[in-house]
Amino acid sequence: MSNESIDNDLNDLIESTLELSEKAFRDLFPILPKEWLSLDLSTPQLKVVLLLLVNGSCRMSVIASALGVSLATATGVVDRLVDRGIVVREGDPEDRRVVLCRLSSKGEKMLTGLWQLARDHAEMMFRSLSPEKLMAVRAGLEALLEAGKATKDQLGIGTPHTNVAAGKRQKAASPSRKVKKRL
Repeated sequence: MSNESIDNDLNDLIESTLELSEKAFRDLFPILPKEWLSLDLSTPQLKVVLLLLVNGSCRMSVIASALGVSLATATGVVDRLVDRGIVVREGDPEDRRVVLCRLSSKGEKMLTGLWQLARDHAEMMFRSLSPEKLMAVRAGLEALLEAGKATKDQLGIGTPHTNVAAGKRQKAASPSRKVKKRL
């Protein structure tokens, strides 16, 4: 088999896999808990809340950079989240000039509850599979994680579970770990 033939086969396999993943997203999106869609948050507010959930405490400059907006605009977005009790601002004990933002207990409770609903829906789907198919799903997810690690620099993806936002390199708890801690 020639290199050109192998390349064509690989391109066809990639294309058909992309089409299948798009179909899975379209078909499975309705499984998303309706509570996610009923959140009363603007898109920038949701982005801030998710950033804080994944990374933990963040400086305002990191939030502005993640949103691709000015510091003043990011401050306005965070102000509205603070007013609603979803985000808390606090001083950095290591540098009094720095203000860190983090999810409040209300914000954490809201998001971990939503995360748990999505997890429950996924568990229900997984339980409908035979052990063999479930192992295939697991292997596919492991392969995706491996591919993600291999291409994160090319894709410009940071390390979402590392809190570099506050100048610290500590692991942020995953949403599912936060849920388990509370149960």
